[in-house]
Amino acid sequence: MTASGAGQCPLCGQPNQCAVAAGLAPAQCWCMQAHIAPVALARARQLRAPGAPARQCICPACGACTEAPDPHRQSCDQ
Repeated sequence: MTASGAGQCPLCGQPNQCAVAAGLAPAQCWCMQAHIAPVALARARQLRAPGAPARQCICPACGACTEAPDPHRQSCDQ
């Protein structure tokens, strides 16, 4: 994860609520207790910009997205 955008979801651009980006322990992050939808992980890999870190923190809303990726929408809510 890079310092710029570490607190921003790469899928929707909203705050990702990442505990690590906020300077807290990884165990305090929402994602450690949540099931991340496989479709959300696939979308994050698909949209990863060249040179971007292989792992980027997504927000809880995008992590819960179970819809198939739609190239015309940035997130499940849009």
